[in-house]
Amino acid sequence: PGKWQQGTLFERYYSDGNGKTWDTADDVTEDEAQAFTWTLTEDNLTQIHIMEMGGKIPKSYTVTVLSSTKLSYHDDYDVSYTFTKVE
Repeated sequence: PGKWQQGTLFERYYSDGNGKTWDTADDVTEDEAQAFTWTLTEDNLTQIHIMEMGGKIPKSYTVTVLSSTKLSYHDDYDVSYTFTKVE
């Protein structure tokens, strides 16, 4: 749980399995963030992004680092993300 940042990209995870993501470079604030639900099973992070029009987009990642201050994961196309905890 907590708020994580990679550059202008933010993700917030809640302990109840909900979360949200936003990118300040797109002029999006946390109040306007896209909601998702998440599960973490071993090193498999699944986010299901909830679209405004009612659709759901599942995204699956492999977590490589998870500590109290750092979260790193990559997708099946080797796109990597590294977040630092900001709260």
